[in-house]
Amino acid sequence: MTTFIALLRAINVGGTGKLAMTELSALCIEAGFADVRTYIASGNVVFASRLTERAIVTTLERRLAAHAGKPIGVIVRTAPEMAAVLASNPFPHAAPNRTVALFLDRQPPSDVLSTATGRTAEDIRLGKREIYIHYGSAMATSKLKLAVAKTGTARNMNTVAKLVALAKR
Repeated sequence: MTTFIALLRAINVGGTGKLAMTELSALCIEAGFADVRTYIASGNVVFASRLTERAIVTTLERRLAAHAGKPIGVIVRTAPEMAAVLASNPFPHAAPNRTVALFLDRQPPSDVLSTATGRTAEDIRLGKREIYIHYGSAMATSKLKLAVAKTGTARNMNTVAKLVALAKR
C-alpha cells in the first residue's frame, strides 16, 4: 500500500465548507482507505491505499460532494512527493508560517508570474505541481491573486512538515 496525503480545498477556512475531521475520517474509511489520520480542521488527511492518485481524487470528490451537497476539490500527493515539496522549499530560512505551498493538480502554467495581480513584497517560485509563496511580514494584508489558485489549495510550511511527519508513521 502507498501512503497518500489528501488536501481538501476551502474546508473550514473563513467559515466556508464546514466539515468535521471525524466525518472526513469516516468518509475515508468507508472508501476503503487504511490507517486514516487527519491533521487540524482545514481538510488534511493521511491514509494508505492501493488506488492510484486519480482514483483517490475521484473517490473522495464523489463522496465529499454527496456528503456536503456541493463539490469539494481534492489534491493528492504521495508521502514521498509531500516530503519533496518540503525539501524543495525555496525559502528554507523564512518563517514557515509565512511561506506556503499552493498545491495544484498539474504543473503550474508558465505565465503564473506575469499574470499575478496585487503582488507587492511576495516572493513566488514555481515547483513541480506547486507554487511556493513567501509573504514575509505582508501576509495579513497581501492582495496577491493567482488565477491558478482557484483550482489549488495552499498549506503553510508548518502544516506541510507536520503532514510529512504523520505520513512517516
